[in-house]
Amino acid sequence: MQYYPMPVVRLIRALSRLPSIGEKTAARLALHILRAPRQEAEELALAIRELKDKVRLCSVCFALSEKDVCRICSDPARDASVLCVVEQPADMTSIEKSGVFRGHYHVLQGVLSPMDGIGPDAIRIRELLQRVDRGAIREIILATGTSVEGEATAAYLAQRLAGLPLRVTRIASGVPMGGDLKYVDQVTLGKALETRHDL
Repeated sequence: MQYYPMPVVRLIRALSRLPSIGEKTAARLALHILRAPRQEAEELALAIRELKDKVRLCSVCFALSEKDVCRICSDPARDASVLCVVEQPADMTSIEKSGVFRGHYHVLQGVLSPMDGIGPDAIRIRELLQRVDRGAIREIILATGTSVEGEATAAYLAQRLAGLPLRVTRIASGVPMGGDLKYVDQVTLGKALETRHDL
């Protein structure tokens, strides 16, 4: 990097702090931005500035939003009595792309991970329980990931919600559509067998 002018070095360092971006990739990106038309570089800078200035967490579900309440929470056509609990906004986006779910969400903004010092107070569990206490929810779908932390979070939430007058479900996991059994890992195959259903 010592051969680049300081503005290029600063951009490389800034880009290399992004997840999954090493120094070589950061250098390629920085040089691409340098070669790009000025308008393209300014659009990128403006998009980053707007992101930081205008995007916040929804005050109801903690998804990303430009307003205090996101478009899903404020949509009267959606079923507010069914709540899908996810780890991050990207998980909510994936479910939305399926076009199947028409309820509301609750974004935990993380998962329980005692090894990393992340306990129930570090993610949005208290806010979830407050939403449940209001009494309008009849089902909670736990859609956390199948990692150890995701499973532990789902188990913890199921325990906290046990005994309340609502249905608590967990998304199914197992063999993907079009998947060939000989290529499916043992944990996924085991989950598929555990969560089998009648036809």
